[in-house]
Amino acid sequence: MKKVRMMEGPIVLIRGAGEQASGVGWVLAKAGFRVVMTELAEPLMIRWPVCFGNAVYEGRWQVEGIPAIHLDDPLACQAAWQSGEIPILIDPNLKSLSALSPLIVVDAILAKRNTGTTRNMAKLTFGLGPGFTAGIDVDVVIETNRGHDLGRLIYEGSAQPNTGIPGEIGGKTSRRVLYSPKAGIFKAKRAIGDYVHTDDCVGEIDDGVSSAAVFALCDGILRGLLRTNTAISQKVKIGDVDPRGRQDYCRTISEKARALGGAVLLGIAESGILYVSYAIE
Repeated sequence: MKKVRMMEGPIVLIRGAGEQASGVGWVLAKAGFRVVMTELAEPLMIRWPVCFGNAVYEGRWQVEGIPAIHLDDPLACQAAWQSGEIPILIDPNLKSLSALSPLIVVDAILAKRNTGTTRNMAKLTFGLGPGFTAGIDVDVVIETNRGHDLGRLIYEGSAQPNTGIPGEIGGKTSRRVLYSPKAGIFKAKRAIGDYVHTDDCVGEIDDGVSSAAVFALCDGILRGLLRTNTAISQKVKIGDVDPRGRQDYCRTISEKARALGGAVLLGIAESGILYVSYAIE
């Protein structure tokens, strides 16, 4: 009989359930927090095998041993936590905030701007990446830029500004990331985990009039690719080629996502909020 890891700690609401948000949710769920994540009705996820938000499409999804379930009612979250599952709510505007009353809110949308998170949403608030100012928008900002300061807790000021250049992986930066040349419906021609070479076609975008092919810009494993039949705008990220060539990286949480999860956990511990919470209870 499989042992269920129940989530019984304080409630943490995470805005977003994409790759980096899922790394945060995974770490906090492992630590016993009652994690709930919110998403859009049709989230765009490149590395969807490691995104809890994929439960929006599949009903249930699992990332490295932690299951998630798509729910319509925030009042059903407690049953999910008792079953060891992370609830995923379609709630980009946080209408469920008052019903959930989380102790902690983490904005992990990574929109490079603040899409509405405020300090009064919870006793402790975090903002991941640029677009937040610690002490004004949120209590703590976490650096998301790869490099020496990745995961650094910022209590005054903001994270590094968006460079527009993808972080280096396997010696590649911009050439490893694929963007849509126009708006339309994306049709995948390859699958996550496939090895591709430079100029291989990985998909096409059909706008109803004509199709535009999307080609790999370097050799490597296709680590991420939008789900086929996804409607997208122009210049949207649609794929990620990993030049390191490790197929197992496609279905495991990245070092960056784990680092951000650890940073949030450290920020919670440093705040002392758990001691105050349990003392009150």
